[in-house]
Amino acid sequence: MEGRGAADRDTEMLARAERHLLRYGGVFVDFVPVRAEGAFLYDARGRRVLDFTSGQMSAILGHCHPEIVATMREAAGRLDHLFSSMISPEVVELAEALARLVPSLPKAMLLSTGGEANEAAIKIAKLVTGRWEVVGFAQSWHGMTGAAASATYKAGRRGYGPMAVGSFAIPAPNAYRPRFGGLDWQAELDDAFDLLDRQSTGNLAAFIAEPVLSSGGIIELPEGYLAALKQKCAERGMLLILDEAQTGMGRTGTMFAFERDGVVPDLLVLSKTLGAGLPLSAVLVGEAISKICDERGFLFYTTHVNDPLPAAVGRKVVEIVERDRLPARARELGARLKQGLKDLQRKYSCIGDVRGRGLLLGLEFAPEGGGGQSAQALSDAVTDIALTLGLSANIVRAGHSAGVMRIAPPLTVSEAEIDLGLELLEAALKQALSGQARLAST
Repeated sequence: MEGRGAADRDTEMLARAERHLLRYGGVFVDFVPVRAEGAFLYDARGRRVLDFTSGQMSAILGHCHPEIVATMREAAGRLDHLFSSMISPEVVELAEALARLVPSLPKAMLLSTGGEANEAAIKIAKLVTGRWEVVGFAQSWHGMTGAAASATYKAGRRGYGPMAVGSFAIPAPNAYRPRFGGLDWQAELDDAFDLLDRQSTGNLAAFIAEPVLSSGGIIELPEGYLAALKQKCAERGMLLILDEAQTGMGRTGTMFAFERDGVVPDLLVLSKTLGAGLPLSAVLVGEAISKICDERGFLFYTTHVNDPLPAAVGRKVVEIVERDRLPARARELGARLKQGLKDLQRKYSCIGDVRGRGLLLGLEFAPEGGGGQSAQALSDAVTDIALTLGLSANIVRAGHSAGVMRIAPPLTVSEAEIDLGLELLEAALKQALSGQARLAST
């Protein structure tokens, strides 16, 4: 009876949500968590769901990590919020920790969300260069406000009127589905910048990029691309902004994704993973850019800039990621997960590609193996069935992701949990395909 009562309460809760919550991208899923621990979410019935998206691709330490909980309790009881011109030890210590991780970008500003931090980074680039044209990838996601939304092309551009003047996009290289067959990524990049130069009014300020385009379908920039992109920017006096919201803090197997390529951006944006699920973001810049910002009166004065409570959490996140060697763990467990996905690919012709780096992976469905379903329909079916079986993956599907399932478990995930996730994913895949076969036979 208790289980039935909890189910009724969940149904009532979802009905209340529909009455009072504004939808902000799709529908609410049929699962109401009441607590979480590690890699698992639990509803009122005790039903357990393995979280293979780290919440909103953020909870790299899992849910309710005991050290993060203790840090929050202690910090909230001592110093939670300050007037924005006051600086706390927590803020200075986190800024120092980030400067140690990226010595060439020793100046930091702490904010709340990735969209807000990208907004600040773009504003800095415009102020420093004295220009106003901003370029991104056509599959990008950088935020939902102002300049960040203008640099976001994956979804959300229709119905709101004009975006910021001077917004341009180029295609991201996609090895699985190349835009032009027979062209390598360097030729594609050269062609894209040739077109960009023809459209620009001579006011190119910045290029903003994710090293792995997550919402765009786990499109990984090939080795060498970032260096070539930075050279293109340097030739035009543009600044390179890297948005490492999802790739930062060890998720791809190095502390930051750009380390693989030996390229340091002019501005680095961190968010999601920096707070391990708590609202914290940062913009990192070098001394030269910081000096120009000071001289020209850079203004980005917000209510929660450099707040002490989230800074204390961020400081603890950096400590845990370094101490527990989580980048190496992401490399090792990512290899296990990727191999498991590739094993599924060999068994099921509807899986067209497996890609990504570390514990940020994508599985792209191919319509030709889906029994008549589109790749998007098959991805959605597998995602929905997986949730009923106890696996959360790719539950946010705003815009078009071309049938790609995103998989990004916490960096603290165990081998047993990786294997369980693969088992549940295969079970969901079998159900989705058998359901389609039944429909075809009727």
